[in-house]
Amino acid sequence: MKHLKILYLLLTFLPVRASAQEGSISGYVRSEGKPLEFVNVGLQRTSRGTSTDSDGYFSIKGVPYGTYELTTSLIGFEAQTKRVTVDSQSPQATVSFSLEEATARINEVVISGTMKEVSKLESAVPVEVYTAEFFKANPTPSVFESMQHVNGVRPQLNCNVCNTGDIHINGLEGPYTMVLIDGMPIVSGLSTVYGLTGIPQALVERVEVVKGPASTLYGSEAVGGLINIITRKPFSAPRTAVDVFGTTWGEANADVGLRYGAGQHTQGLLGVNSFNYQNPIDNNGDGFTDVTLQSRISVFNKLSFGRKSNKPFSVAGRYVYEDRWGGEMHWDSAHRGGAEVYGESIYTSRWEAFGLYQLPVKEIINFQFSTNGHQQNSVYGNTAYIASQYIGFGQLTWNKLLGNRHDLLAGLAYRHTYYDDNTPATAGVDGTTNQPSVIHLPGAFVQDEIKLNDYNKLLLGARYDYNSLHGSVLTPRLNYKWTSRNKQNAVRLSVGNGYRVAHVFTEDHAALTGAREVVFEGELEPETSWNANLNVVKQVYSSNNAFFGLDGSLFYTYFHNRIVPDYDADPNRIIYSNLEGSAVSKGVSLNLDVAWTSGLKLLAGATLMDVTLEEQGERRRQMLTERFSGVWSIGYPFPGIGLTVDYTGNVYGPMRLPLLGPLDDRPAHSPWWSLQNIQLTKAIGSKWELYGGVKNLLNFTPPANSIARAFDPFDRGVLFDEQGQVIPTPGNPQGLTFDPSYVYAPNQGIRGFLGVRYTLNK
Repeated sequence: MKHLKILYLLLTFLPVRASAQEGSISGYVRSEGKPLEFVNVGLQRTSRGTSTDSDGYFSIKGVPYGTYELTTSLIGFEAQTKRVTVDSQSPQATVSFSLEEATARINEVVISGTMKEVSKLESAVPVEVYTAEFFKANPTPSVFESMQHVNGVRPQLNCNVCNTGDIHINGLEGPYTMVLIDGMPIVSGLSTVYGLTGIPQALVERVEVVKGPASTLYGSEAVGGLINIITRKPFSAPRTAVDVFGTTWGEANADVGLRYGAGQHTQGLLGVNSFNYQNPIDNNGDGFTDVTLQSRISVFNKLSFGRKSNKPFSVAGRYVYEDRWGGEMHWDSAHRGGAEVYGESIYTSRWEAFGLYQLPVKEIINFQFSTNGHQQNSVYGNTAYIASQYIGFGQLTWNKLLGNRHDLLAGLAYRHTYYDDNTPATAGVDGTTNQPSVIHLPGAFVQDEIKLNDYNKLLLGARYDYNSLHGSVLTPRLNYKWTSRNKQNAVRLSVGNGYRVAHVFTEDHAALTGAREVVFEGELEPETSWNANLNVVKQVYSSNNAFFGLDGSLFYTYFHNRIVPDYDADPNRIIYSNLEGSAVSKGVSLNLDVAWTSGLKLLAGATLMDVTLEEQGERRRQMLTERFSGVWSIGYPFPGIGLTVDYTGNVYGPMRLPLLGPLDDRPAHSPWWSLQNIQLTKAIGSKWELYGGVKNLLNFTPPANSIARAFDPFDRGVLFDEQGQVIPTPGNPQGLTFDPSYVYAPNQGIRGFLGVRYTLNK
């Protein structure tokens, strides 16, 4: 790993020589005769670009002689591309653009569905796009929490004490969701949440969400879907961006983003995120902290290099350190790992590096890599969990247009995973020696996007992987897209296969706490799934130019060999086994996007689903999965006074909850619940914004007895029989043990927040 770090540093600061024959490209970008500021202007398939100033003017210097495709992009406007030549006859080329307002979000550029940048309209795979402006309507310390307002996506807390969690897509748990940064898989089962924390919001350009298997392109862990965080390109990012806010609970979050030059032809993007909360609160009176105390620092750096060939070359790295704890109110670090005062304390140290390099050949061949190291030192009461994981990933892709109909993408990939911990997961055969898990996963994939005509497109793809522990895996997929003549309607049909190798101790918090014994029934086999998705998009324009967009989907996923934790068979155990039957996730979702000429905007969505398990003729609902969820975001600007009002919220239906036996008197299902927020944002000049509001307006919190026997976390007052079963006693009539896994919603009530943003673009 030392050599990898040295290589990364060398790549990061390696100077790049420029061509001797260079010129420049300049011009203006306007809309209806008025200058447009902050328009991204870039040369396609190169790393060169800039953004317009307040007069709509742009200038790109140091451009080697040649012919280029010059592209403009700005949220809310149609992208435009023009060809321009820089040579000895025209060393200072000029070109101007006149942009038209975009009629819908369907024109946005996406990459997650096919690994290539295409417009959302042209993508054969349904991709949902959420811009940085969407997340500003409800500022949070991390992208993880921001996802609570994406339809069909729910951040799930897995523990009432340490507040760790994962992301559910269409009812499927976190391990089925792959998290990418700039298209690279940097997140492992040990660290799902950490892929979505510590990224400064100022550096996030957009977040793309694909629901359903994406294993054909991205391999294992992309069974339920993927979340791709696209960071800004250095040349188009603000020169300085600062966002600081705090809450009345004592939380403080700071994001700082800086764009800098690292040589004549190198642009850098530096981001720092800091989050701190050190104010123990116990409003529900159970003796435990309502919210985990945290101290987190994250540093992100991205460099884009100019090359003589104008082919892209970028590298990026991130480091995250976090210290979090929750537990009894009088816990402190001196109690860590002891059996006197209960606390859950987690130290996390994580580094990541990833990049893209286009080979200096005529064909479009890209090499992408990502590597990360994750060290976790955790204690849950007096149970320790010490783990290390290292993952290296490399991928070579070749993109080739064959005539006017075929767009071919082929690739070779290799993933190496090293994992070690102090649990039985890495114990040797004799149970006393240590045997770290090492997995080699080479693979190859190919897809052909076939243009049948101007309105119909077919995408065929397949991937072959060889897992060193489980053997060969084949994952095919098929996508069909129809677009209407006016390009206001689209229909997409997707069918695909997915697979996943489960790692219980890295994925399931309940397996770590020691509150229940972990039992494995047989050797766990990889899970496989088949998914079908029908997506329909329709746009409607009213006579007064208001826009109405509808995006609906029907989804169905069938699992074979599903690995399910059984909490019901024995209240003192979690039994993991491959399901001797089937599991199904099915449902319907609908997104509504409305924009009126007055500036009023409405984004709303609802998902109705049924996630069930069937074994030996018995059918039951999946634990901690709602049947219904809804989200909304309403924004209205008052241009005359520079004020914007945002009202955001979500609502969830009942979920089945894990009880501790037939005598457990807690409700078996959660109630309907909703988190709602309101925010006022005031623009002060062109660089400053002041914002504030109230989160959790309804002051919703789960019941105070969510932690079973919170007064006896070490089970000193619990009586067990010879088989390890709890014996009900006068002091414990329900036969309970300490258990923090009865959790479905955040335990943080109403709170105010206030923040300020500063943005300097030039």
